[in-house]
Amino acid sequence: MRSLLAGAAALALLAAPAFAADYLDGQVKSTDIGGKMVLTDANGMTLYIFDKDEPGVSNCYDDCAVKWPPLFADDAATAEGEFTLVERTDGTKMWAYKGWPLYYWYEDTAPGDIKGDGVGGVWHLAVE
Repeated sequence: MRSLLAGAAALALLAAPAFAADYLDGQVKSTDIGGKMVLTDANGMTLYIFDKDEPGVSNCYDDCAVKWPPLFADDAATAEGEFTLVERTDGTKMWAYKGWPLYYWYEDTAPGDIKGDGVGGVWHLAVE
C-alpha cells in the first residue's frame, strides 16, 4: 500500500504544472527551466534580454530583429507591474520586464529550448 501511495504522490508531482506565475493575462509565464525561473510566452517559448539594450530602449533592429524577434505587444496593451512597454523606432510596441525589452531566439524551436542563452556573450535568459 505504501508503494502505491508513494507512486501516486510521485505521479501527482510530475503532473503539476511547471509554471510558478502567470503574467499579462497569460501571455507571459515564469517557468522552471534548468533550476532557473525563466520567462516564457504562453506556449513555453523562452524569452531573452540583450546587453546592448537600455532599460526602456530596444537596440535590436534589422538582421538582429530577424534572429531575435521582439515580444510584440498589441496597440491596446498597457503596462502591468514589472512589465512595461517599449516603443520601437518603427512605432510598434514590445514588452519589457523590469525595463529590459524581451525577445525570442529564432533557433529555439520547441518549448523549453534555451539555445539563445549566451549567444555572442550579450544575450541572456530573461529570469524572474
